Amino acid sequence: MGRFSSSLHDARYKRERVKPGRASVCRSKSNNSSTANMSTDMGMRGKIIFYEDRNFMGRSYECMSDCSDMYSYLSRCHSCRVESGCFMVYDRPNYMGNQYFMRRGEYADYMSMMGMSDCIRSCRMIPMYRGSYRMRIYERENFGGQMYEMMDDCDNIMDRYRMNNCMSCNVMDGHWLMYEQPHYRGRMMYMRPGEYRSFMNMGWSGMRFMSMRRIMDSWY
Repeated sequence: MGRFSSSLHDARYKRERVKPGRASVCRSKSNNSSTANMSTDMGMRGKIIFYEDRNFMGRSYECMSDCSDMYSYLSRCHSCRVESGCFMVYDRPNYMGNQYFMRRGEYADYMSMMGMSDCIRSCRMIPMYRGSYRMRIYERENFGGQMYEMMDDCDNIMDRYRMNNCMSCNVMDGHWLMYEQPHYRGRMMYMRPGEYRSFMNMGWSGMRFMSMRRIMDSWY
């Protein structure tokens, strides 16, 4: 499990090589960056540090994997720093609620920067992926209605496909972000490989996904 520290100075850390077959875990800070480009079968491992207060102040919690509930480590979180990789963060536990994409960088007051109304409560690491991208989007639930297969970004499904809604999808290859507005704006959802038969049944009722973008390895 992860550990937290009480000062910004403690943000120094040591990256440790993970033994084959062992799942990644949240790690505490130390001093060595020798595995900054460490890769696994799933791709480069990410690292994110959460802080209680704005401007990287207060207690901190460092994570190198998924975390379904941060409340056990930090009762609040108002800033974060992505040391490596890409993450989705959520304003509710268990990867629920509004989602926000974070890549390498510093977020001194992410609630103001990203328009969030609540603290981060869970996070999911997005593994680096190199290869082809393929996703089928469907007009209706359970893969019904119009279907189009995508292999690249689409900034407006209405303009490209004359499709005014997307209610289900099948992600065959790669990792994607789907947005409720054209041109990659509005609320977003992270889609990893798998079948998504009903966005409404997944708690996304009322959202219309109108644009899709690949999460590229150049973002890492």
